[in-house]
Amino acid sequence: MAQQREQHKDLEQHRRETQKALIREQVIHTLGEPAGLHKVQVQRLWEDHYRVNILVGPDAASAKIVNSYFLRSDSDGKIIASNPKLAKRY
Repeated sequence: MAQQREQHKDLEQHRRETQKALIREQVIHTLGEPAGLHKVQVQRLWEDHYRVNILVGPDAASAKIVNSYFLRSDSDGKIIASNPKLAKRY
């Protein structure tokens, strides 16, 4: 029983990480890649709601957030809503 719970927990964690990766890819595909991209940070807020920050800079100490979005996704990780709206920027 404990092993099944652990496997379920691992599977759920993998699913969440996969969704974050899919969201990250969709955001960069839509925006384009900014010069000096350091990281696309995807944080799950609750259920299917996320905050995405685009950071640019040569390293973590000097990276700055240049864009930030609140997103909703479906169960497959497809973005269904964004505030502000995602559009080509780079």
